[in-house]
Amino acid sequence: MTENSNETPREDEPEEIQGAQDDAVEAEAGGGTTDGAGEEAEDAVVENFPEVETPEKQISDLKDQLLRALAETENLRRRSAREKEDASKYAIANFARDMLNVSDNMRRTIEAAPEGAGDGDDALASLLQGVEMTERELLANLERHGIKLVEPLGEKFDHNLHQAMFEVPDAEKQPGTVVQVIQAGYVIGDRLLRPAMVGVSKAAVEEPAEAGDDSGGQVDTSA
Repeated sequence: MTENSNETPREDEPEEIQGAQDDAVEAEAGGGTTDGAGEEAEDAVVENFPEVETPEKQISDLKDQLLRALAETENLRRRSAREKEDASKYAIANFARDMLNVSDNMRRTIEAAPEGAGDGDDALASLLQGVEMTERELLANLERHGIKLVEPLGEKFDHNLHQAMFEVPDAEKQPGTVVQVIQAGYVIGDRLLRPAMVGVSKAAVEEPAEAGDDSGGQVDTSA
């Protein structure tokens, strides 16, 4: 034991190994207390380092992360496709609104002409015919780009498409029926481009009967 304690450390051994050897020699000299020290050291390692996940747990976590990443990617792809479609479909909305004013002026021109205005006047008849043809072509071009005319006359009032400007008492129509169109409405795709300005029917108010003669129309014969 004296010889081991007096041995000089070998030059080719690291200091950690030499220190471990010295500790082992001291523990042996102390009566075999290395087992208790080893247990304490093991407990210290367990406390300082968390439990390492098993390969199965790591695979499960990685699989969950992969599925989440795939779901987010798919949602992003769908959202991008929808935004691209909306941009293509509704990009001309502002331009279309400006063109509706042109269509409105054409319609006003046609309605302002009295009935039979073109009879006997070929120039005026040709002018009105040209305005009507231009209006039809404009509406056809608008419809080709997804812009459609809303024709609510006679239909039930729909606040999603119509804007009520006034009410008209009408005993022949159901209350809430569109009886007059002041300005045409338009939709682009499935969105409202401009509401139709309309007049809506309401229940007619019955006037109270005038008070008749108290005699009930009978001739007074008391004289």
